[in-house]
Amino acid sequence: MCGITGIYSYADSASPVDRAELLRMREHMMQRGPDGAGLWVADDQRVGLAHRRLAIIDLTADGAQPMATADGRFQIVFNGEIYNYLELRTQLQSQGVLFKSQTDTEVLLQLYARHGAAMCSQLRGMYAFAIWDTLEQSLFLARDPFGIKPLYIADDGHTLRFASQVKALLAGGAVPSDRDPQGEYGYWVWGHVPEPHTLYAAISAFKPGTWLKIARNGQVQDGQFDSVADMLQGDTPPAIPYADLRAALLDSVGHHLIADVPVGVFLSSGIDSATLAALAAECGGKLRTVTLGFEEYRGTEADESPMAEEVARQYGADHQTVWIGKQDFEHAFEEFIDAMDQPSADGLNTWLVSRAASQLGLKVAISGLGGDEFFGGYPSFQQIPKIRRLASHFAAIPGLGKMVRQLSAPVLRRFTTEKYAGLLEYGSTLQGAYQLRRAMRMPWELDCKKTKTNLDCNYSEQGVHEYVDPVSRRVIQSSASEDFAQISHLEATQYMRNQLLRDSDWASMAHSIELRVPLVDVALTQFIAAQRLGGYQYTKQDLAAAANPALPTKLTNRPKTGFTVPVRDWMKPTNSAQTKQAERGLRGWQRSVLGAYQGVQA
Repeated sequence: MCGITGIYSYADSASPVDRAELLRMREHMMQRGPDGAGLWVADDQRVGLAHRRLAIIDLTADGAQPMATADGRFQIVFNGEIYNYLELRTQLQSQGVLFKSQTDTEVLLQLYARHGAAMCSQLRGMYAFAIWDTLEQSLFLARDPFGIKPLYIADDGHTLRFASQVKALLAGGAVPSDRDPQGEYGYWVWGHVPEPHTLYAAISAFKPGTWLKIARNGQVQDGQFDSVADMLQGDTPPAIPYADLRAALLDSVGHHLIADVPVGVFLSSGIDSATLAALAAECGGKLRTVTLGFEEYRGTEADESPMAEEVARQYGADHQTVWIGKQDFEHAFEEFIDAMDQPSADGLNTWLVSRAASQLGLKVAISGLGGDEFFGGYPSFQQIPKIRRLASHFAAIPGLGKMVRQLSAPVLRRFTTEKYAGLLEYGSTLQGAYQLRRAMRMPWELDCKKTKTNLDCNYSEQGVHEYVDPVSRRVIQSSASEDFAQISHLEATQYMRNQLLRDSDWASMAHSIELRVPLVDVALTQFIAAQRLGGYQYTKQDLAAAANPALPTKLTNRPKTGFTVPVRDWMKPTNSAQTKQAERGLRGWQRSVLGAYQGVQA
């Protein structure tokens, strides 16, 4: 896991690469790679690549980046892990390829030298990388199909810049910091900035599962090699014929344990992480687990630590529970906000447990993220179809939904969230029902003159009408045919990609921790989809059943609660005046985060 960045002055009119700018971008990502740094600029100064290294596989200097082929034609910078690199390496060796390192980075180089863009369909992992071809004078970019690893680009029509972080591009000093109203309004709606937007108009997220090749004078080729929708619909048949779910899970966990440093597990009291801990123990090696305990929850049902400790004992793990209290939060809040790459109403839990893991000496950890999205663990899988069925009875009456919303919103606002006033207006489609279920606010709540969102009124019409209402529905539309697949697609490409995966990346890398997600795996997802298309949809209980010996029954039978952080307790107003001004709950936290983020960026 690393930080990558680069500059390509592809137009004849573009200025040469500024090494100082490239270094500023690279060094902004020091925590992503404290083990080493590299920089390469072409002789003609038209392209430059830079890298910060977190050494996980092949800890020697042979793994340093930027890395070149022996003939010097290709240069690469790579962030992530290719979990099937050993199999790919063996195939290449059988074709006569000689390797000088033990890295997956060199496997990528050699694959590209032989297959070009077609290489991407062979990869299993989390990745974003750039390869420079000296002969063609072209830059190749690619990102994994789930969007586990981030990649951001800024192209002004003369020069293309890319980096693993939005803030790194800004740190270079050449990318404008003008706000993107669509990104900002997206944050207020969802609690995160939805891709491809960022908070900045000049910077966009590189689309997952795609590649781009740009040559001199801006000639572009691009393509898509995979997508979550294709996997869920069976458009990409399983490459590995597993005997059953347990075999598929063991295979994924085994691949995700490959490292030349110890790998830990972030363990909660939920099925996902507990099952992964059990499977990791079965794969062999010393199992290390970490759990967060919160002083405010100690001794209550919300305390995750007793169940996690029981699971750790059952599977023989070297376990640590790290306790956090309000004072810890207050001391760490500024550091947390400074590490945040884009504003998010989530991420604090991952940031805290990653800090704990780093303090315990870990560099790699496994997370249970993805279990709810692909095994139907969220309430949305039951609630969204119900919302749609209810609202569909009224959808044929023109204007009824909007009228009901306008009449009921002021009443609901006094007692609870007003977004459910839009039940009839939005709920008749899966996409609209998903927005009701997941959005923190609905479009009519974003009038800057009537709400507490601190929006720029000059952006109001552009932001709401171009993004929040019509475009959000297009962006989240799934091409999968059935309810389960559509909701799984929505959760995986919206909430998981834009919030959970993004937060997991910056929050873990802030502490130089590589976070791996075995349940977000191409081969596993293809297998699950194939079984569903064959007539059986795996559930969270099927996931739990893969553990051997079995998980404790009080864990598998407990209702889903989700991993929570006591932010409400930590941010309680200290006097009556503050209580009057405070907006309670997650919305108040959302406002506090954006305000602090903007303060740091100012």
